[in-house]
Amino acid sequence: MPESSSDLAVETSGLVKHFGETRAVDGVDLRIATGTVFGVLGPNGAGKTTTVRMLATLLLPDAGTARVLGHDVVAEADAVRSRVSLTGQYASVDEDLTGLENLILLARLIGFSKAGSRARATELLTAFGLEDAADRQVKKYSGGMRRRIDIAASILATPDVLFLDEPTTGLDPRSRNQVWDIIRVLVAGGTTVVLTTQYLDEADQLADRIAVIDRGTVIAEGTSGELKASVGSGAVHIRLRDAAQRPEAERLLTQRLGSDVYLEHDPVALTARSDDAGRVSAAISDLAASGITVAEFSLGQPSLDEVFLALTGHPAEDHDDETEEAA
Repeated sequence: MPESSSDLAVETSGLVKHFGETRAVDGVDLRIATGTVFGVLGPNGAGKTTTVRMLATLLLPDAGTARVLGHDVVAEADAVRSRVSLTGQYASVDEDLTGLENLILLARLIGFSKAGSRARATELLTAFGLEDAADRQVKKYSGGMRRRIDIAASILATPDVLFLDEPTTGLDPRSRNQVWDIIRVLVAGGTTVVLTTQYLDEADQLADRIAVIDRGTVIAEGTSGELKASVGSGAVHIRLRDAAQRPEAERLLTQRLGSDVYLEHDPVALTARSDDAGRVSAAISDLAASGITVAEFSLGQPSLDEVFLALTGHPAEDHDDETEEAA
């Protein structure tokens, strides 16, 4: 982590926000280095969106302090707004306008000349692979195209800090990869990106550092590798030939390895924590002796999914009905 405040794009101390009786953000401390991707990881209702909205000056903190690029988000809100941009979970462009019309309109609103706004809009449409859809109404765009036009709108004037609040929610894998590529290009150009996500692979792919937040509190922070190492053991990853055999495989692995088994979203995949190669070998033999066919297995570091489960006691995809996510 950076030692000097001059190296920080974002710094918070004891940040708190209530919604009625709900303490949505409960003393969040962050130090985010300039020119990096900082992932804020947690399930819906964890406090991610509320934290970002306070940093972007859209919500006032109830307690604590936050500085963005050296400016206090309350006392110097205008200075913060002049240097940041926010892309939320839902498209903020006008769906009845074309992609080109949206970008020209927004560019004019932030001070571009008539010629300059068209030039900048055309440049971004080309950069984001939307030039063929420039004259099509946004309501006719696919989900991935909508996210790209929304991010393009947020960087018409290149921000020093870009807050991306779950930018790939609901996208197919191809569209997610396209958004990831855009984020990498922005950071290479010097923009600091604060990325909230409930997708652990997204944080793993993009973030230089990750804060794990649950129920309004940061419960762990570090690089992806540091967080995985914090679990304290390796992992065996197993893929079965037949999904119907997974319950019995889970029982046998739990019995042999003496640790809980994590059931992946893939119905034929499961993972258990273990760095004892002998026990793992015996466990694979047990599966074979019981007629369970293992398609493949490997030993390695635990995944971020397992880290989150170990830290919180529940998967990252759990959904809490918190007021903050709708705020």
